[in-house]
Amino acid sequence: MIEPGLTKGRLDGIGVYTRALLRHLPQAGCSVAPYSWPRPRAARPGDISIGQAMPQSFEAASVVDLLTPAAHRVHMPANIFHATDYRIVRMDCPVVATLHDALPIKYPEWCSPRLRRTKNWLQRKAIAKADHVIAVSQFATTELVDYFGVDPRRISVVPNGVDPEWLEEADAELVAAALARYKLRGGYFLTVGTLQPRKNIERLLDAWLLLPRATRDERGLVVVGAAGWRCETLLARLAAARENGENVVWLDKVLEAQDLRLLYAGAGVFVFPSLYEGFGIPVLEAFAARIPVVASNASSLPEVTAGAAFEVDPLDTEALADAMRTLAIDDRERARCVAAGRARAEQLTWQDTARHTADVYRAVLSQ
Repeated sequence: MIEPGLTKGRLDGIGVYTRALLRHLPQAGCSVAPYSWPRPRAARPGDISIGQAMPQSFEAASVVDLLTPAAHRVHMPANIFHATDYRIVRMDCPVVATLHDALPIKYPEWCSPRLRRTKNWLQRKAIAKADHVIAVSQFATTELVDYFGVDPRRISVVPNGVDPEWLEEADAELVAAALARYKLRGGYFLTVGTLQPRKNIERLLDAWLLLPRATRDERGLVVVGAAGWRCETLLARLAAARENGENVVWLDKVLEAQDLRLLYAGAGVFVFPSLYEGFGIPVLEAFAARIPVVASNASSLPEVTAGAAFEVDPLDTEALADAMRTLAIDDRERARCVAAGRARAEQLTWQDTARHTADVYRAVLSQ
């Protein structure tokens, strides 16, 4: 299995997914050996262990793929190889690929232009080299069929999940200590995700600013996520709001591994106004943390939330503000969303993801 490179702080969605499979697949009867593109560097405090490097760099392997006959295969000492992103070359064992969405093809304007065309071409090639494809939602399946031309008979839907410890109620003293570390007052509006255009955080800021001053003072806006592509304007606006005395906090890195869960637990309302998601793991994390959720009604999110969130048009700033206000003050609606979210999170665990993924492996090997 390929694991994304070493990282500190919050992993992106693919990283969370990959690490969860590495942790839970052994319980599903699979012996897992992690591999890495690029080659691993020396570990530092806080880094994530990633195992051994591939026999050669992805760039070199791709060149060999292009210049050698189709019969050439990279030797892998495995029964099956699972790539959790697009980096695939021909191998001498069956290949399963998880493809999370069709974002670079459908919405290229939301992706970094650096090597975009090359990456899209590589992703198409990867699909052709995979014996089977895993999609994380029915929505993602439709996207892969429509934009990559994947044969739907080669796709299995295996949803993402949440870890069992997230389903346990967080310790109140640990939550208080985490809030103190980050200088936060509990009950805030929270959003989590890499800062990039499709996450729609600028509209979230606009919606929060539409709330009454007393509400904003009581319930700040906390944005957790690393700076991504084309977020300079957003960062400038967050800084300006802060300088103007607004109760806005941006946390670009979470210092302790368990702090993210505690930051969810300290929130009053979770808001996820994303314009496009293949799944949307943070919504499920908020459900598990017993936090009422305002979620976009776009892309995969209605499928993932299954009615457990307060759904809203992510392009309608006033509707977003109204939904945030409702979940801040309406105890009945808050209770409904918390109970429904908790039930939904219990339906989608990483143990189930690993078990269904192992079933895909066995089906491929039996062909």
